[in-house]
Amino acid sequence: MSLRFFPNKITPRALWAAVAAAAALVLVAVAIVAGVGSRPAPPGPAEEALADIAKAQSEAKKAKGRYGSFWLAGGDRSLEALAHPLRTEGVADLRTIECADGWVAAARVGQEVYARSSAGDQVVLAGSADIPRPDCVTPEAVTAMLADLGAGPELPAPAESAFERPDGASAYRPGYHLTPRENWMNDPQRPFWLDGQWHYYYLYNSGYPEENGTEWYHVTSTDLVHWRDEGVAIEKYKNGLGDIETGSAVVDYGNTAGFGEGAVIAVMTQQDEGVQRQSLFYSTDKGYSFKAYDGNPVMDNPGEQHWRDPKIIRDEANNQWVMALAEGEKIGLYASSNLKEWRYLSGFEGKGLGILECPELFQLDVDGDPSKRTWVLAASANGAEEGKTTGVAYWTGTWDGTRFEPAHAEHQWLDDGPDFYAAVTWDDPRLTESQRMGSRHAIAWLNNWSYARKLPTKDWHGGMDTVVRDIRLKTIAGKRTLVSTPTDALKSLEGDTTTVEDRKLTPAGAEGLPQPAGGAYRLDLTLERAAGDEGSEAKVELLAGNGVFATVGYDFESETAFVSRDGAARETAGLAPEYGTVRRAETPPRDGKVQLTVFVDHSSVEVFANGGEKTLSSLVFSAGDPKGLQALSKDGTLTLKSFSYTPMAATS
Repeated sequence: MSLRFFPNKITPRALWAAVAAAAALVLVAVAIVAGVGSRPAPPGPAEEALADIAKAQSEAKKAKGRYGSFWLAGGDRSLEALAHPLRTEGVADLRTIECADGWVAAARVGQEVYARSSAGDQVVLAGSADIPRPDCVTPEAVTAMLADLGAGPELPAPAESAFERPDGASAYRPGYHLTPRENWMNDPQRPFWLDGQWHYYYLYNSGYPEENGTEWYHVTSTDLVHWRDEGVAIEKYKNGLGDIETGSAVVDYGNTAGFGEGAVIAVMTQQDEGVQRQSLFYSTDKGYSFKAYDGNPVMDNPGEQHWRDPKIIRDEANNQWVMALAEGEKIGLYASSNLKEWRYLSGFEGKGLGILECPELFQLDVDGDPSKRTWVLAASANGAEEGKTTGVAYWTGTWDGTRFEPAHAEHQWLDDGPDFYAAVTWDDPRLTESQRMGSRHAIAWLNNWSYARKLPTKDWHGGMDTVVRDIRLKTIAGKRTLVSTPTDALKSLEGDTTTVEDRKLTPAGAEGLPQPAGGAYRLDLTLERAAGDEGSEAKVELLAGNGVFATVGYDFESETAFVSRDGAARETAGLAPEYGTVRRAETPPRDGKVQLTVFVDHSSVEVFANGGEKTLSSLVFSAGDPKGLQALSKDGTLTLKSFSYTPMAATS
């Protein structure tokens, strides 16, 4: 039920409408008394907290000319800075999002979430009625806010057939990770939202292994989980400047490039006879096909060997487009007003990381606090000097429209596994500013150039993409750190979860654990070295026909999560030595406990440790079909507080 509002001047028609509305309310009240169509009344704390938000928003608008955002659990206190301290007694969480013309707020009490907005003074139970909202707050923004408070929409269960291995599926074909049907894939290209769906491109070689060169392959999605093939969008070797390599695509809503309002502009590297240049292609059919700009290349090579992978963002604060370009061991930063003509601004050196590739520049709020809004500069890099493999390094700092200044000289790693490279990040334009600056999506190439061309896959090559993740900036051990969690849309693939609690891990293994029925599933573990436990290392061994092919675990002595690709499967005997190296990520217990979430998908393992404070992404290859798992300790006993197994459905 929604309320109708009447103007101050009552016309006869409005008067009759008011009478009708009042009669309707009487009927609703009678129905509630009778127990028909009843809705639980909001508890006092929720109603009081939401009333206080309404008061604070009114104060903020009157005094500061704008509304404010707030998130009790997320760290955003912007509204309180504009108005007064909010009442939060008795609510588990409280949040409000805002736009220029209004706001929507929600409060969680127990398991229920109640909402109110500037479009009405009624408090409604989330899920029981439509929540009134101002036009400038989209339904997607409201849905995302409710999900953050634990009231996400119920998703239909996947069909039973989706959990079965498709007929003819090759041994290593993943069920819910994106791969090409055939041929080769590598670098992701940042997705964008247009015309009701996400448009995503990845580098693709239709002639692999006989032919060289990549082009842009196009897929679309409404949820970043289920993908639809759209075919090659930008073909290689068509304009005399070489193949189509990594870059980025943006929607030019302001027609700055002159190809029409809302045209999709793609700027990428083309390489011909070893010379890398930047070219522009444009689309006037919403990203399905592209034409080469007559003035290509828009950036000619100044004599550099490594000069590639342009990543473009819109810098509204400085009314410019900004490009980050990989230039050997540094990142060049450029600006343009029209996406065609670029001027050099500054450079940033990433020392000790080898040749940099696929840079990224974006903003996020630290700990959800807009007053701590921070810039992040990232690039794919080589971590050999630190005992790591290739991965994605990043720095936090400031951007003044000309130069990026890191807060610390030291870099951090977005993922500590061996197979996380060429990552791209993006936000959702349907959300409010506070939501978009609170988190953004990320996806990476799940592979490693040390063995990318040697994988034992037969019907396609180049590995796969990671699952889409949501990344946030949080303060961890005094550092501003990117934290990754699997995107909520993956829940649409989950089957029934089986959970057991309080099992002892011994070298002989834990008893009574649920066993995977196939090779695609999610595991959630809570580990503890409880009083009386003398063990040092807990591990879960993934089994196949030849025994263990991968191990996920935690070492309480070194306080590290780890992934080991052991078992010496014959399929991986010819891969590089790096394949057999144990990869670790330091992440201390939280209140004495360690949480691991593990996504397994036939030939990949992605581990999220302690809520995503650390992640480890790996390709894995077994000999024979998956044969379940076992959980055990290396020595002594440890406590498995909880262990959950959830099968994951295939997406095609």
